[in-house]
Amino acid sequence: MTKLDLSKFEKRLMIRNTEYKDIDKILQLQAECFPGMEPWTKAQLKSHLDLFQEGQFVAEYNGEIIGSCSSLIINFDEYDDRHSWDDVTDKGYITNHNPDGYNLYGIEVMVDPQYRRMKIGHRLYEARKELVRRLNLKSIIIGGRIPNYYKYESEMSAREYVEEVIHHRIYDPVLSFQLINGFTLMRINPNYLPDDRQSSKYATLMEWNNVEYLPQSKRFFKSSYPVRICVVQYMMRQIDSFEDFANQVEYYTDVASDASSDFVVFPEIFTTQLMSFLDEKIPINAIRKVTEYTEQYMELFSNLAIRYNINIIGGSHFVQEDDEEIYNISYLFRRDGSIEKQYKLHITPNEQKWWGISRGDQVRVFDTDCGKIAILICYDIEFPELARIATDMGAKIIFTPFCTEDRQGYLRVRYCAQARAVENQIYTVIAGTVGNLPQTENMDIQYAQSAIFAPSDFEFARDGIVGETNPNIEMVLIGDVDLEVLRRKRQNGTVRQLKDRRTDLYEIDYKHKKF
Repeated sequence: MTKLDLSKFEKRLMIRNTEYKDIDKILQLQAECFPGMEPWTKAQLKSHLDLFQEGQFVAEYNGEIIGSCSSLIINFDEYDDRHSWDDVTDKGYITNHNPDGYNLYGIEVMVDPQYRRMKIGHRLYEARKELVRRLNLKSIIIGGRIPNYYKYESEMSAREYVEEVIHHRIYDPVLSFQLINGFTLMRINPNYLPDDRQSSKYATLMEWNNVEYLPQSKRFFKSSYPVRICVVQYMMRQIDSFEDFANQVEYYTDVASDASSDFVVFPEIFTTQLMSFLDEKIPINAIRKVTEYTEQYMELFSNLAIRYNINIIGGSHFVQEDDEEIYNISYLFRRDGSIEKQYKLHITPNEQKWWGISRGDQVRVFDTDCGKIAILICYDIEFPELARIATDMGAKIIFTPFCTEDRQGYLRVRYCAQARAVENQIYTVIAGTVGNLPQTENMDIQYAQSAIFAPSDFEFARDGIVGETNPNIEMVLIGDVDLEVLRRKRQNGTVRQLKDRRTDLYEIDYKHKKF
């Protein structure tokens, strides 16, 4: 088997500022998204970029524009309560854009109908929110369509329809989406868009408030940097096909996404569950059969990361590369479609005896949209040098997928992960397998209690435990860690293990190898 080419599984999704070269594609996209409504003109879109390019965004997927949004800055108090879209956008040219204003006004969001279950709209809204925080604006205001209202116009008023949507008795694709994204209703404006027949010309004026807004200053201070992590304590049970495995994985990814998690973490070598239907009793042969599912594994997780808008630590999986060696590899599937990998560096005697697993040779640290992270697979967390190297390379969170068969093995992983959190002033996360595979050689029993650990100091969770699962039960743990608190405590904590190291007496000599 040749060395796996990760590039063919990667899906490139990015949210970026609009460029002039995107104008023609945006015009095509608008015709597909809003048939029957008057589209932008090239002159209007060019004016947006001339005046406020920072507030215009597109979603690009594998080089294709699949979504966009437009906005401008205004002082909302200067506008009449019953303003129209033409009033607030100067007929679509945004020449009334005020760089010294207090409110970002969103004037359009659109997503290609073929990609409407990939949370593209949510990502565009998040880009707007981040812009508002960075520019220290008070809020985002939008005049939102209610495109399903025409179905109910003969039965109820616009106000009654909006109330039904707010109470989840009617679904409206625009208003329901805005409510989910944290916007609140200010009022309902008639005659907002004259050509919007589906909304009967009505619009809901909605607002999202920037809770970090500082009225005395235009400087922006980030007092919190929360990251939400969902840890999956995965049940190893008999399955009949790869589809059964995929269904379990997607279920947990969906759970994590519904909780607005930034990461979902699966356990080490949980793909050995596939051996339960492979009908191979010799362990080394069974493992080689598992490696044949590598491409399906990669495709599954890459798609889930994008579809559910979440970064996935894909546990770990046995991969046979072009040197015929088998490696234990943990993959990071970013929600923008890119993929990274970390080889297991220390192989246990059991892995060597039963499966002949080969060692990796490099500690890696990965950039994510939630800061730098590292992955140390099971046994690797028991070697303190690796965590220190990762910390020195900038990691703020270390993820440890693990698989242990007894309490003693589990406690080695747990105690070492807690120690790494304390000595490196870092967050550590452990995710393990439970259950059993009675007919599978060397994977018959499991023991785990998954957890998220923090440094031990006043501003962190009590006992340094952000959260933990019950032992040996299939469940998830969802917890928040704060990278800004971590930064501050590294500077002025009760103790400062990183700053107080005696590098005049000792240091780690990392003999880096490119692997």
